[in-house]
Amino acid sequence: MIGLVLISRPGNPSAGCDDLLGSGRVPDKCGVCGGDNSACKLVSGLFQHSLTKVGYHKIVEIPPGATKINVTEMVKSRNYLALLSRSGRSIINGNWAIDRPGMYEGVGTMFTYRRPNEISSTAGESFLAEGPTNEILDVFMIYQQPNPGVRYEFIMPSENAVDAPHPKQNQLDVNAVNGPSTPEDHERSGVRHPPPVPDNQLPAAPPTTRAREYNWKLSGTTDCSASCGRGSRFSVFVCVHRGTHALAPSDLCDSSTKPSPQEEPCNVQPCPAFWDIGEWSECSKTCGLGVQHRQVLCRQAYTNHTLNVHSSRCRHLERPETSSSCQMKICSEWQIRSDWSPCSVPCGVGQRSREVHCVSNVGDIVADDECNMKLRPSDVENCDAGVCTKSWFFSDWSAQCSADCGAGVRTRSVQCLTNHISSLPLERCGAQRPPEAQPCNNGPCESRTEWFTGPWSQCSAECGSGGQQRAVVCLMRSDEGFVVMPAYECSSLDKPLSQQSCFIKTCGAKWFHTDWSACSKTCETGYRVREVRCLTDDMMTSERCDETLKPPDKEECHPEPCLPLIDEKCRDKYFNCNVVVQARLCVYDYYQMACCASCTRVAQRSSEHWAQRS
Repeated sequence: MIGLVLISRPGNPSAGCDDLLGSGRVPDKCGVCGGDNSACKLVSGLFQHSLTKVGYHKIVEIPPGATKINVTEMVKSRNYLALLSRSGRSIINGNWAIDRPGMYEGVGTMFTYRRPNEISSTAGESFLAEGPTNEILDVFMIYQQPNPGVRYEFIMPSENAVDAPHPKQNQLDVNAVNGPSTPEDHERSGVRHPPPVPDNQLPAAPPTTRAREYNWKLSGTTDCSASCGRGSRFSVFVCVHRGTHALAPSDLCDSSTKPSPQEEPCNVQPCPAFWDIGEWSECSKTCGLGVQHRQVLCRQAYTNHTLNVHSSRCRHLERPETSSSCQMKICSEWQIRSDWSPCSVPCGVGQRSREVHCVSNVGDIVADDECNMKLRPSDVENCDAGVCTKSWFFSDWSAQCSADCGAGVRTRSVQCLTNHISSLPLERCGAQRPPEAQPCNNGPCESRTEWFTGPWSQCSAECGSGGQQRAVVCLMRSDEGFVVMPAYECSSLDKPLSQQSCFIKTCGAKWFHTDWSACSKTCETGYRVREVRCLTDDMMTSERCDETLKPPDKEECHPEPCLPLIDEKCRDKYFNCNVVVQARLCVYDYYQMACCASCTRVAQRSSEHWAQRS
């Protein structure tokens, strides 16, 4: 019976990197089979520069031929790592565009870009590549916050080392420095090597003490791990009877002689490219119709990795939309909640208002900034209440007489202004201007000489510093009157100034009022009103007057009991005769007859008033 011969598959785990069974040779860190790490050198460093300017900052330059490249950020930060070839091509994170973690090809090798989970991990970003590179590679940091440190390392071929050539199958060992060795060399060195083995046989198995009845047999391979893009499958060995080749339990075979499963590539054809769709961005508007975006990349799977490829490879598929309309909620809107208010003035031009609110889609009043301010309805507008009538306004009489003794005068200010109370259809105040001065007397004067001054002239400037003058004369005052005396008669007295500076920029404000209106009743206590305003010297409304000094704008009148009419023919023919009395029209015969009762009562009150004063 012919014994079962196991065919050796390339790359048997029991073989060394020289493909010889039992050699035990492994690649060193330089990639040299059976080397001693002398054919290369490790280049490493730590980039800890303090940076201030936001942007790209160079970390290190990696020469061509570099392998085992590892660039890692020490701690997670808001900075990013970037790779650019010396020819100017962006490999990862170039041109201010941040790429996703994944596999990226460049300078002759494949880079693995890792960005750990931003929540659960504190590890920083990293680049890994096996190499070798075929072009100078520049590593950058996109600086945005203090640099936590970046560690880098890579392996470069040693300038003085010569790589040992990869031994061919069934070839004797090769010395990395002196060239191929001969069997005589091995004998002189005291090392014995097995003779070459024919190509179609395994090395002779060690002699056994007894013939085995069961042996391992290659029965096939496992299913491929991937349907495309290069998967892996492994050889399957089963225990069989040496004579009948019938399957047997595995424990009947010597487990130490069972070959290790061999991995081989399968389904190496490229996988179809596909569209990789990112998450939608936030809606561009918090309410109403907005726009959101997402990243759509053409990617292709190969050897358990997914790479970005040109979009033309996905032309067989419909490209997903990169933008879409969105609406978080219905926007709030402006609502008018009231009618226009009455005009702020009874006559002339004033303002009126109404309530305007921003209301949500559920009817709640919300802040104005949740509505479109450009579409806000007006809540204030001007209004015209018609032509205003005018009345005489005057202040109270001055408290002091102009003369310390003898005859003098007291004064007050009188102005014609718009009246907001009267309803008379008059456009002017009339010719009967109330007096601005009245006589006063503080008692007889003794005959004496003294300086007398006239009133100051108006200030030469309406505001700011100015000047004003007055007349200064020497007078002798007695009960008979005044006599002008020569100036030397008053030389023993200090002469008052005849001119002085003046300043009327902020002269303050004071109370003005109109005449009292007609009493609402002719007897048994009625009331009368007048308008009171706080005015500045330029007759502008002000709020600077002392409220405690404000004259009353309403008072009681005619508290006496009503008397029966004496003349039955003297009656008012019109219901608004009180307006005639207020307008002082009773001096005309027509109004005396038309409003006989009202005009008669006014005449009686006037005569009583003057009788009391006399």
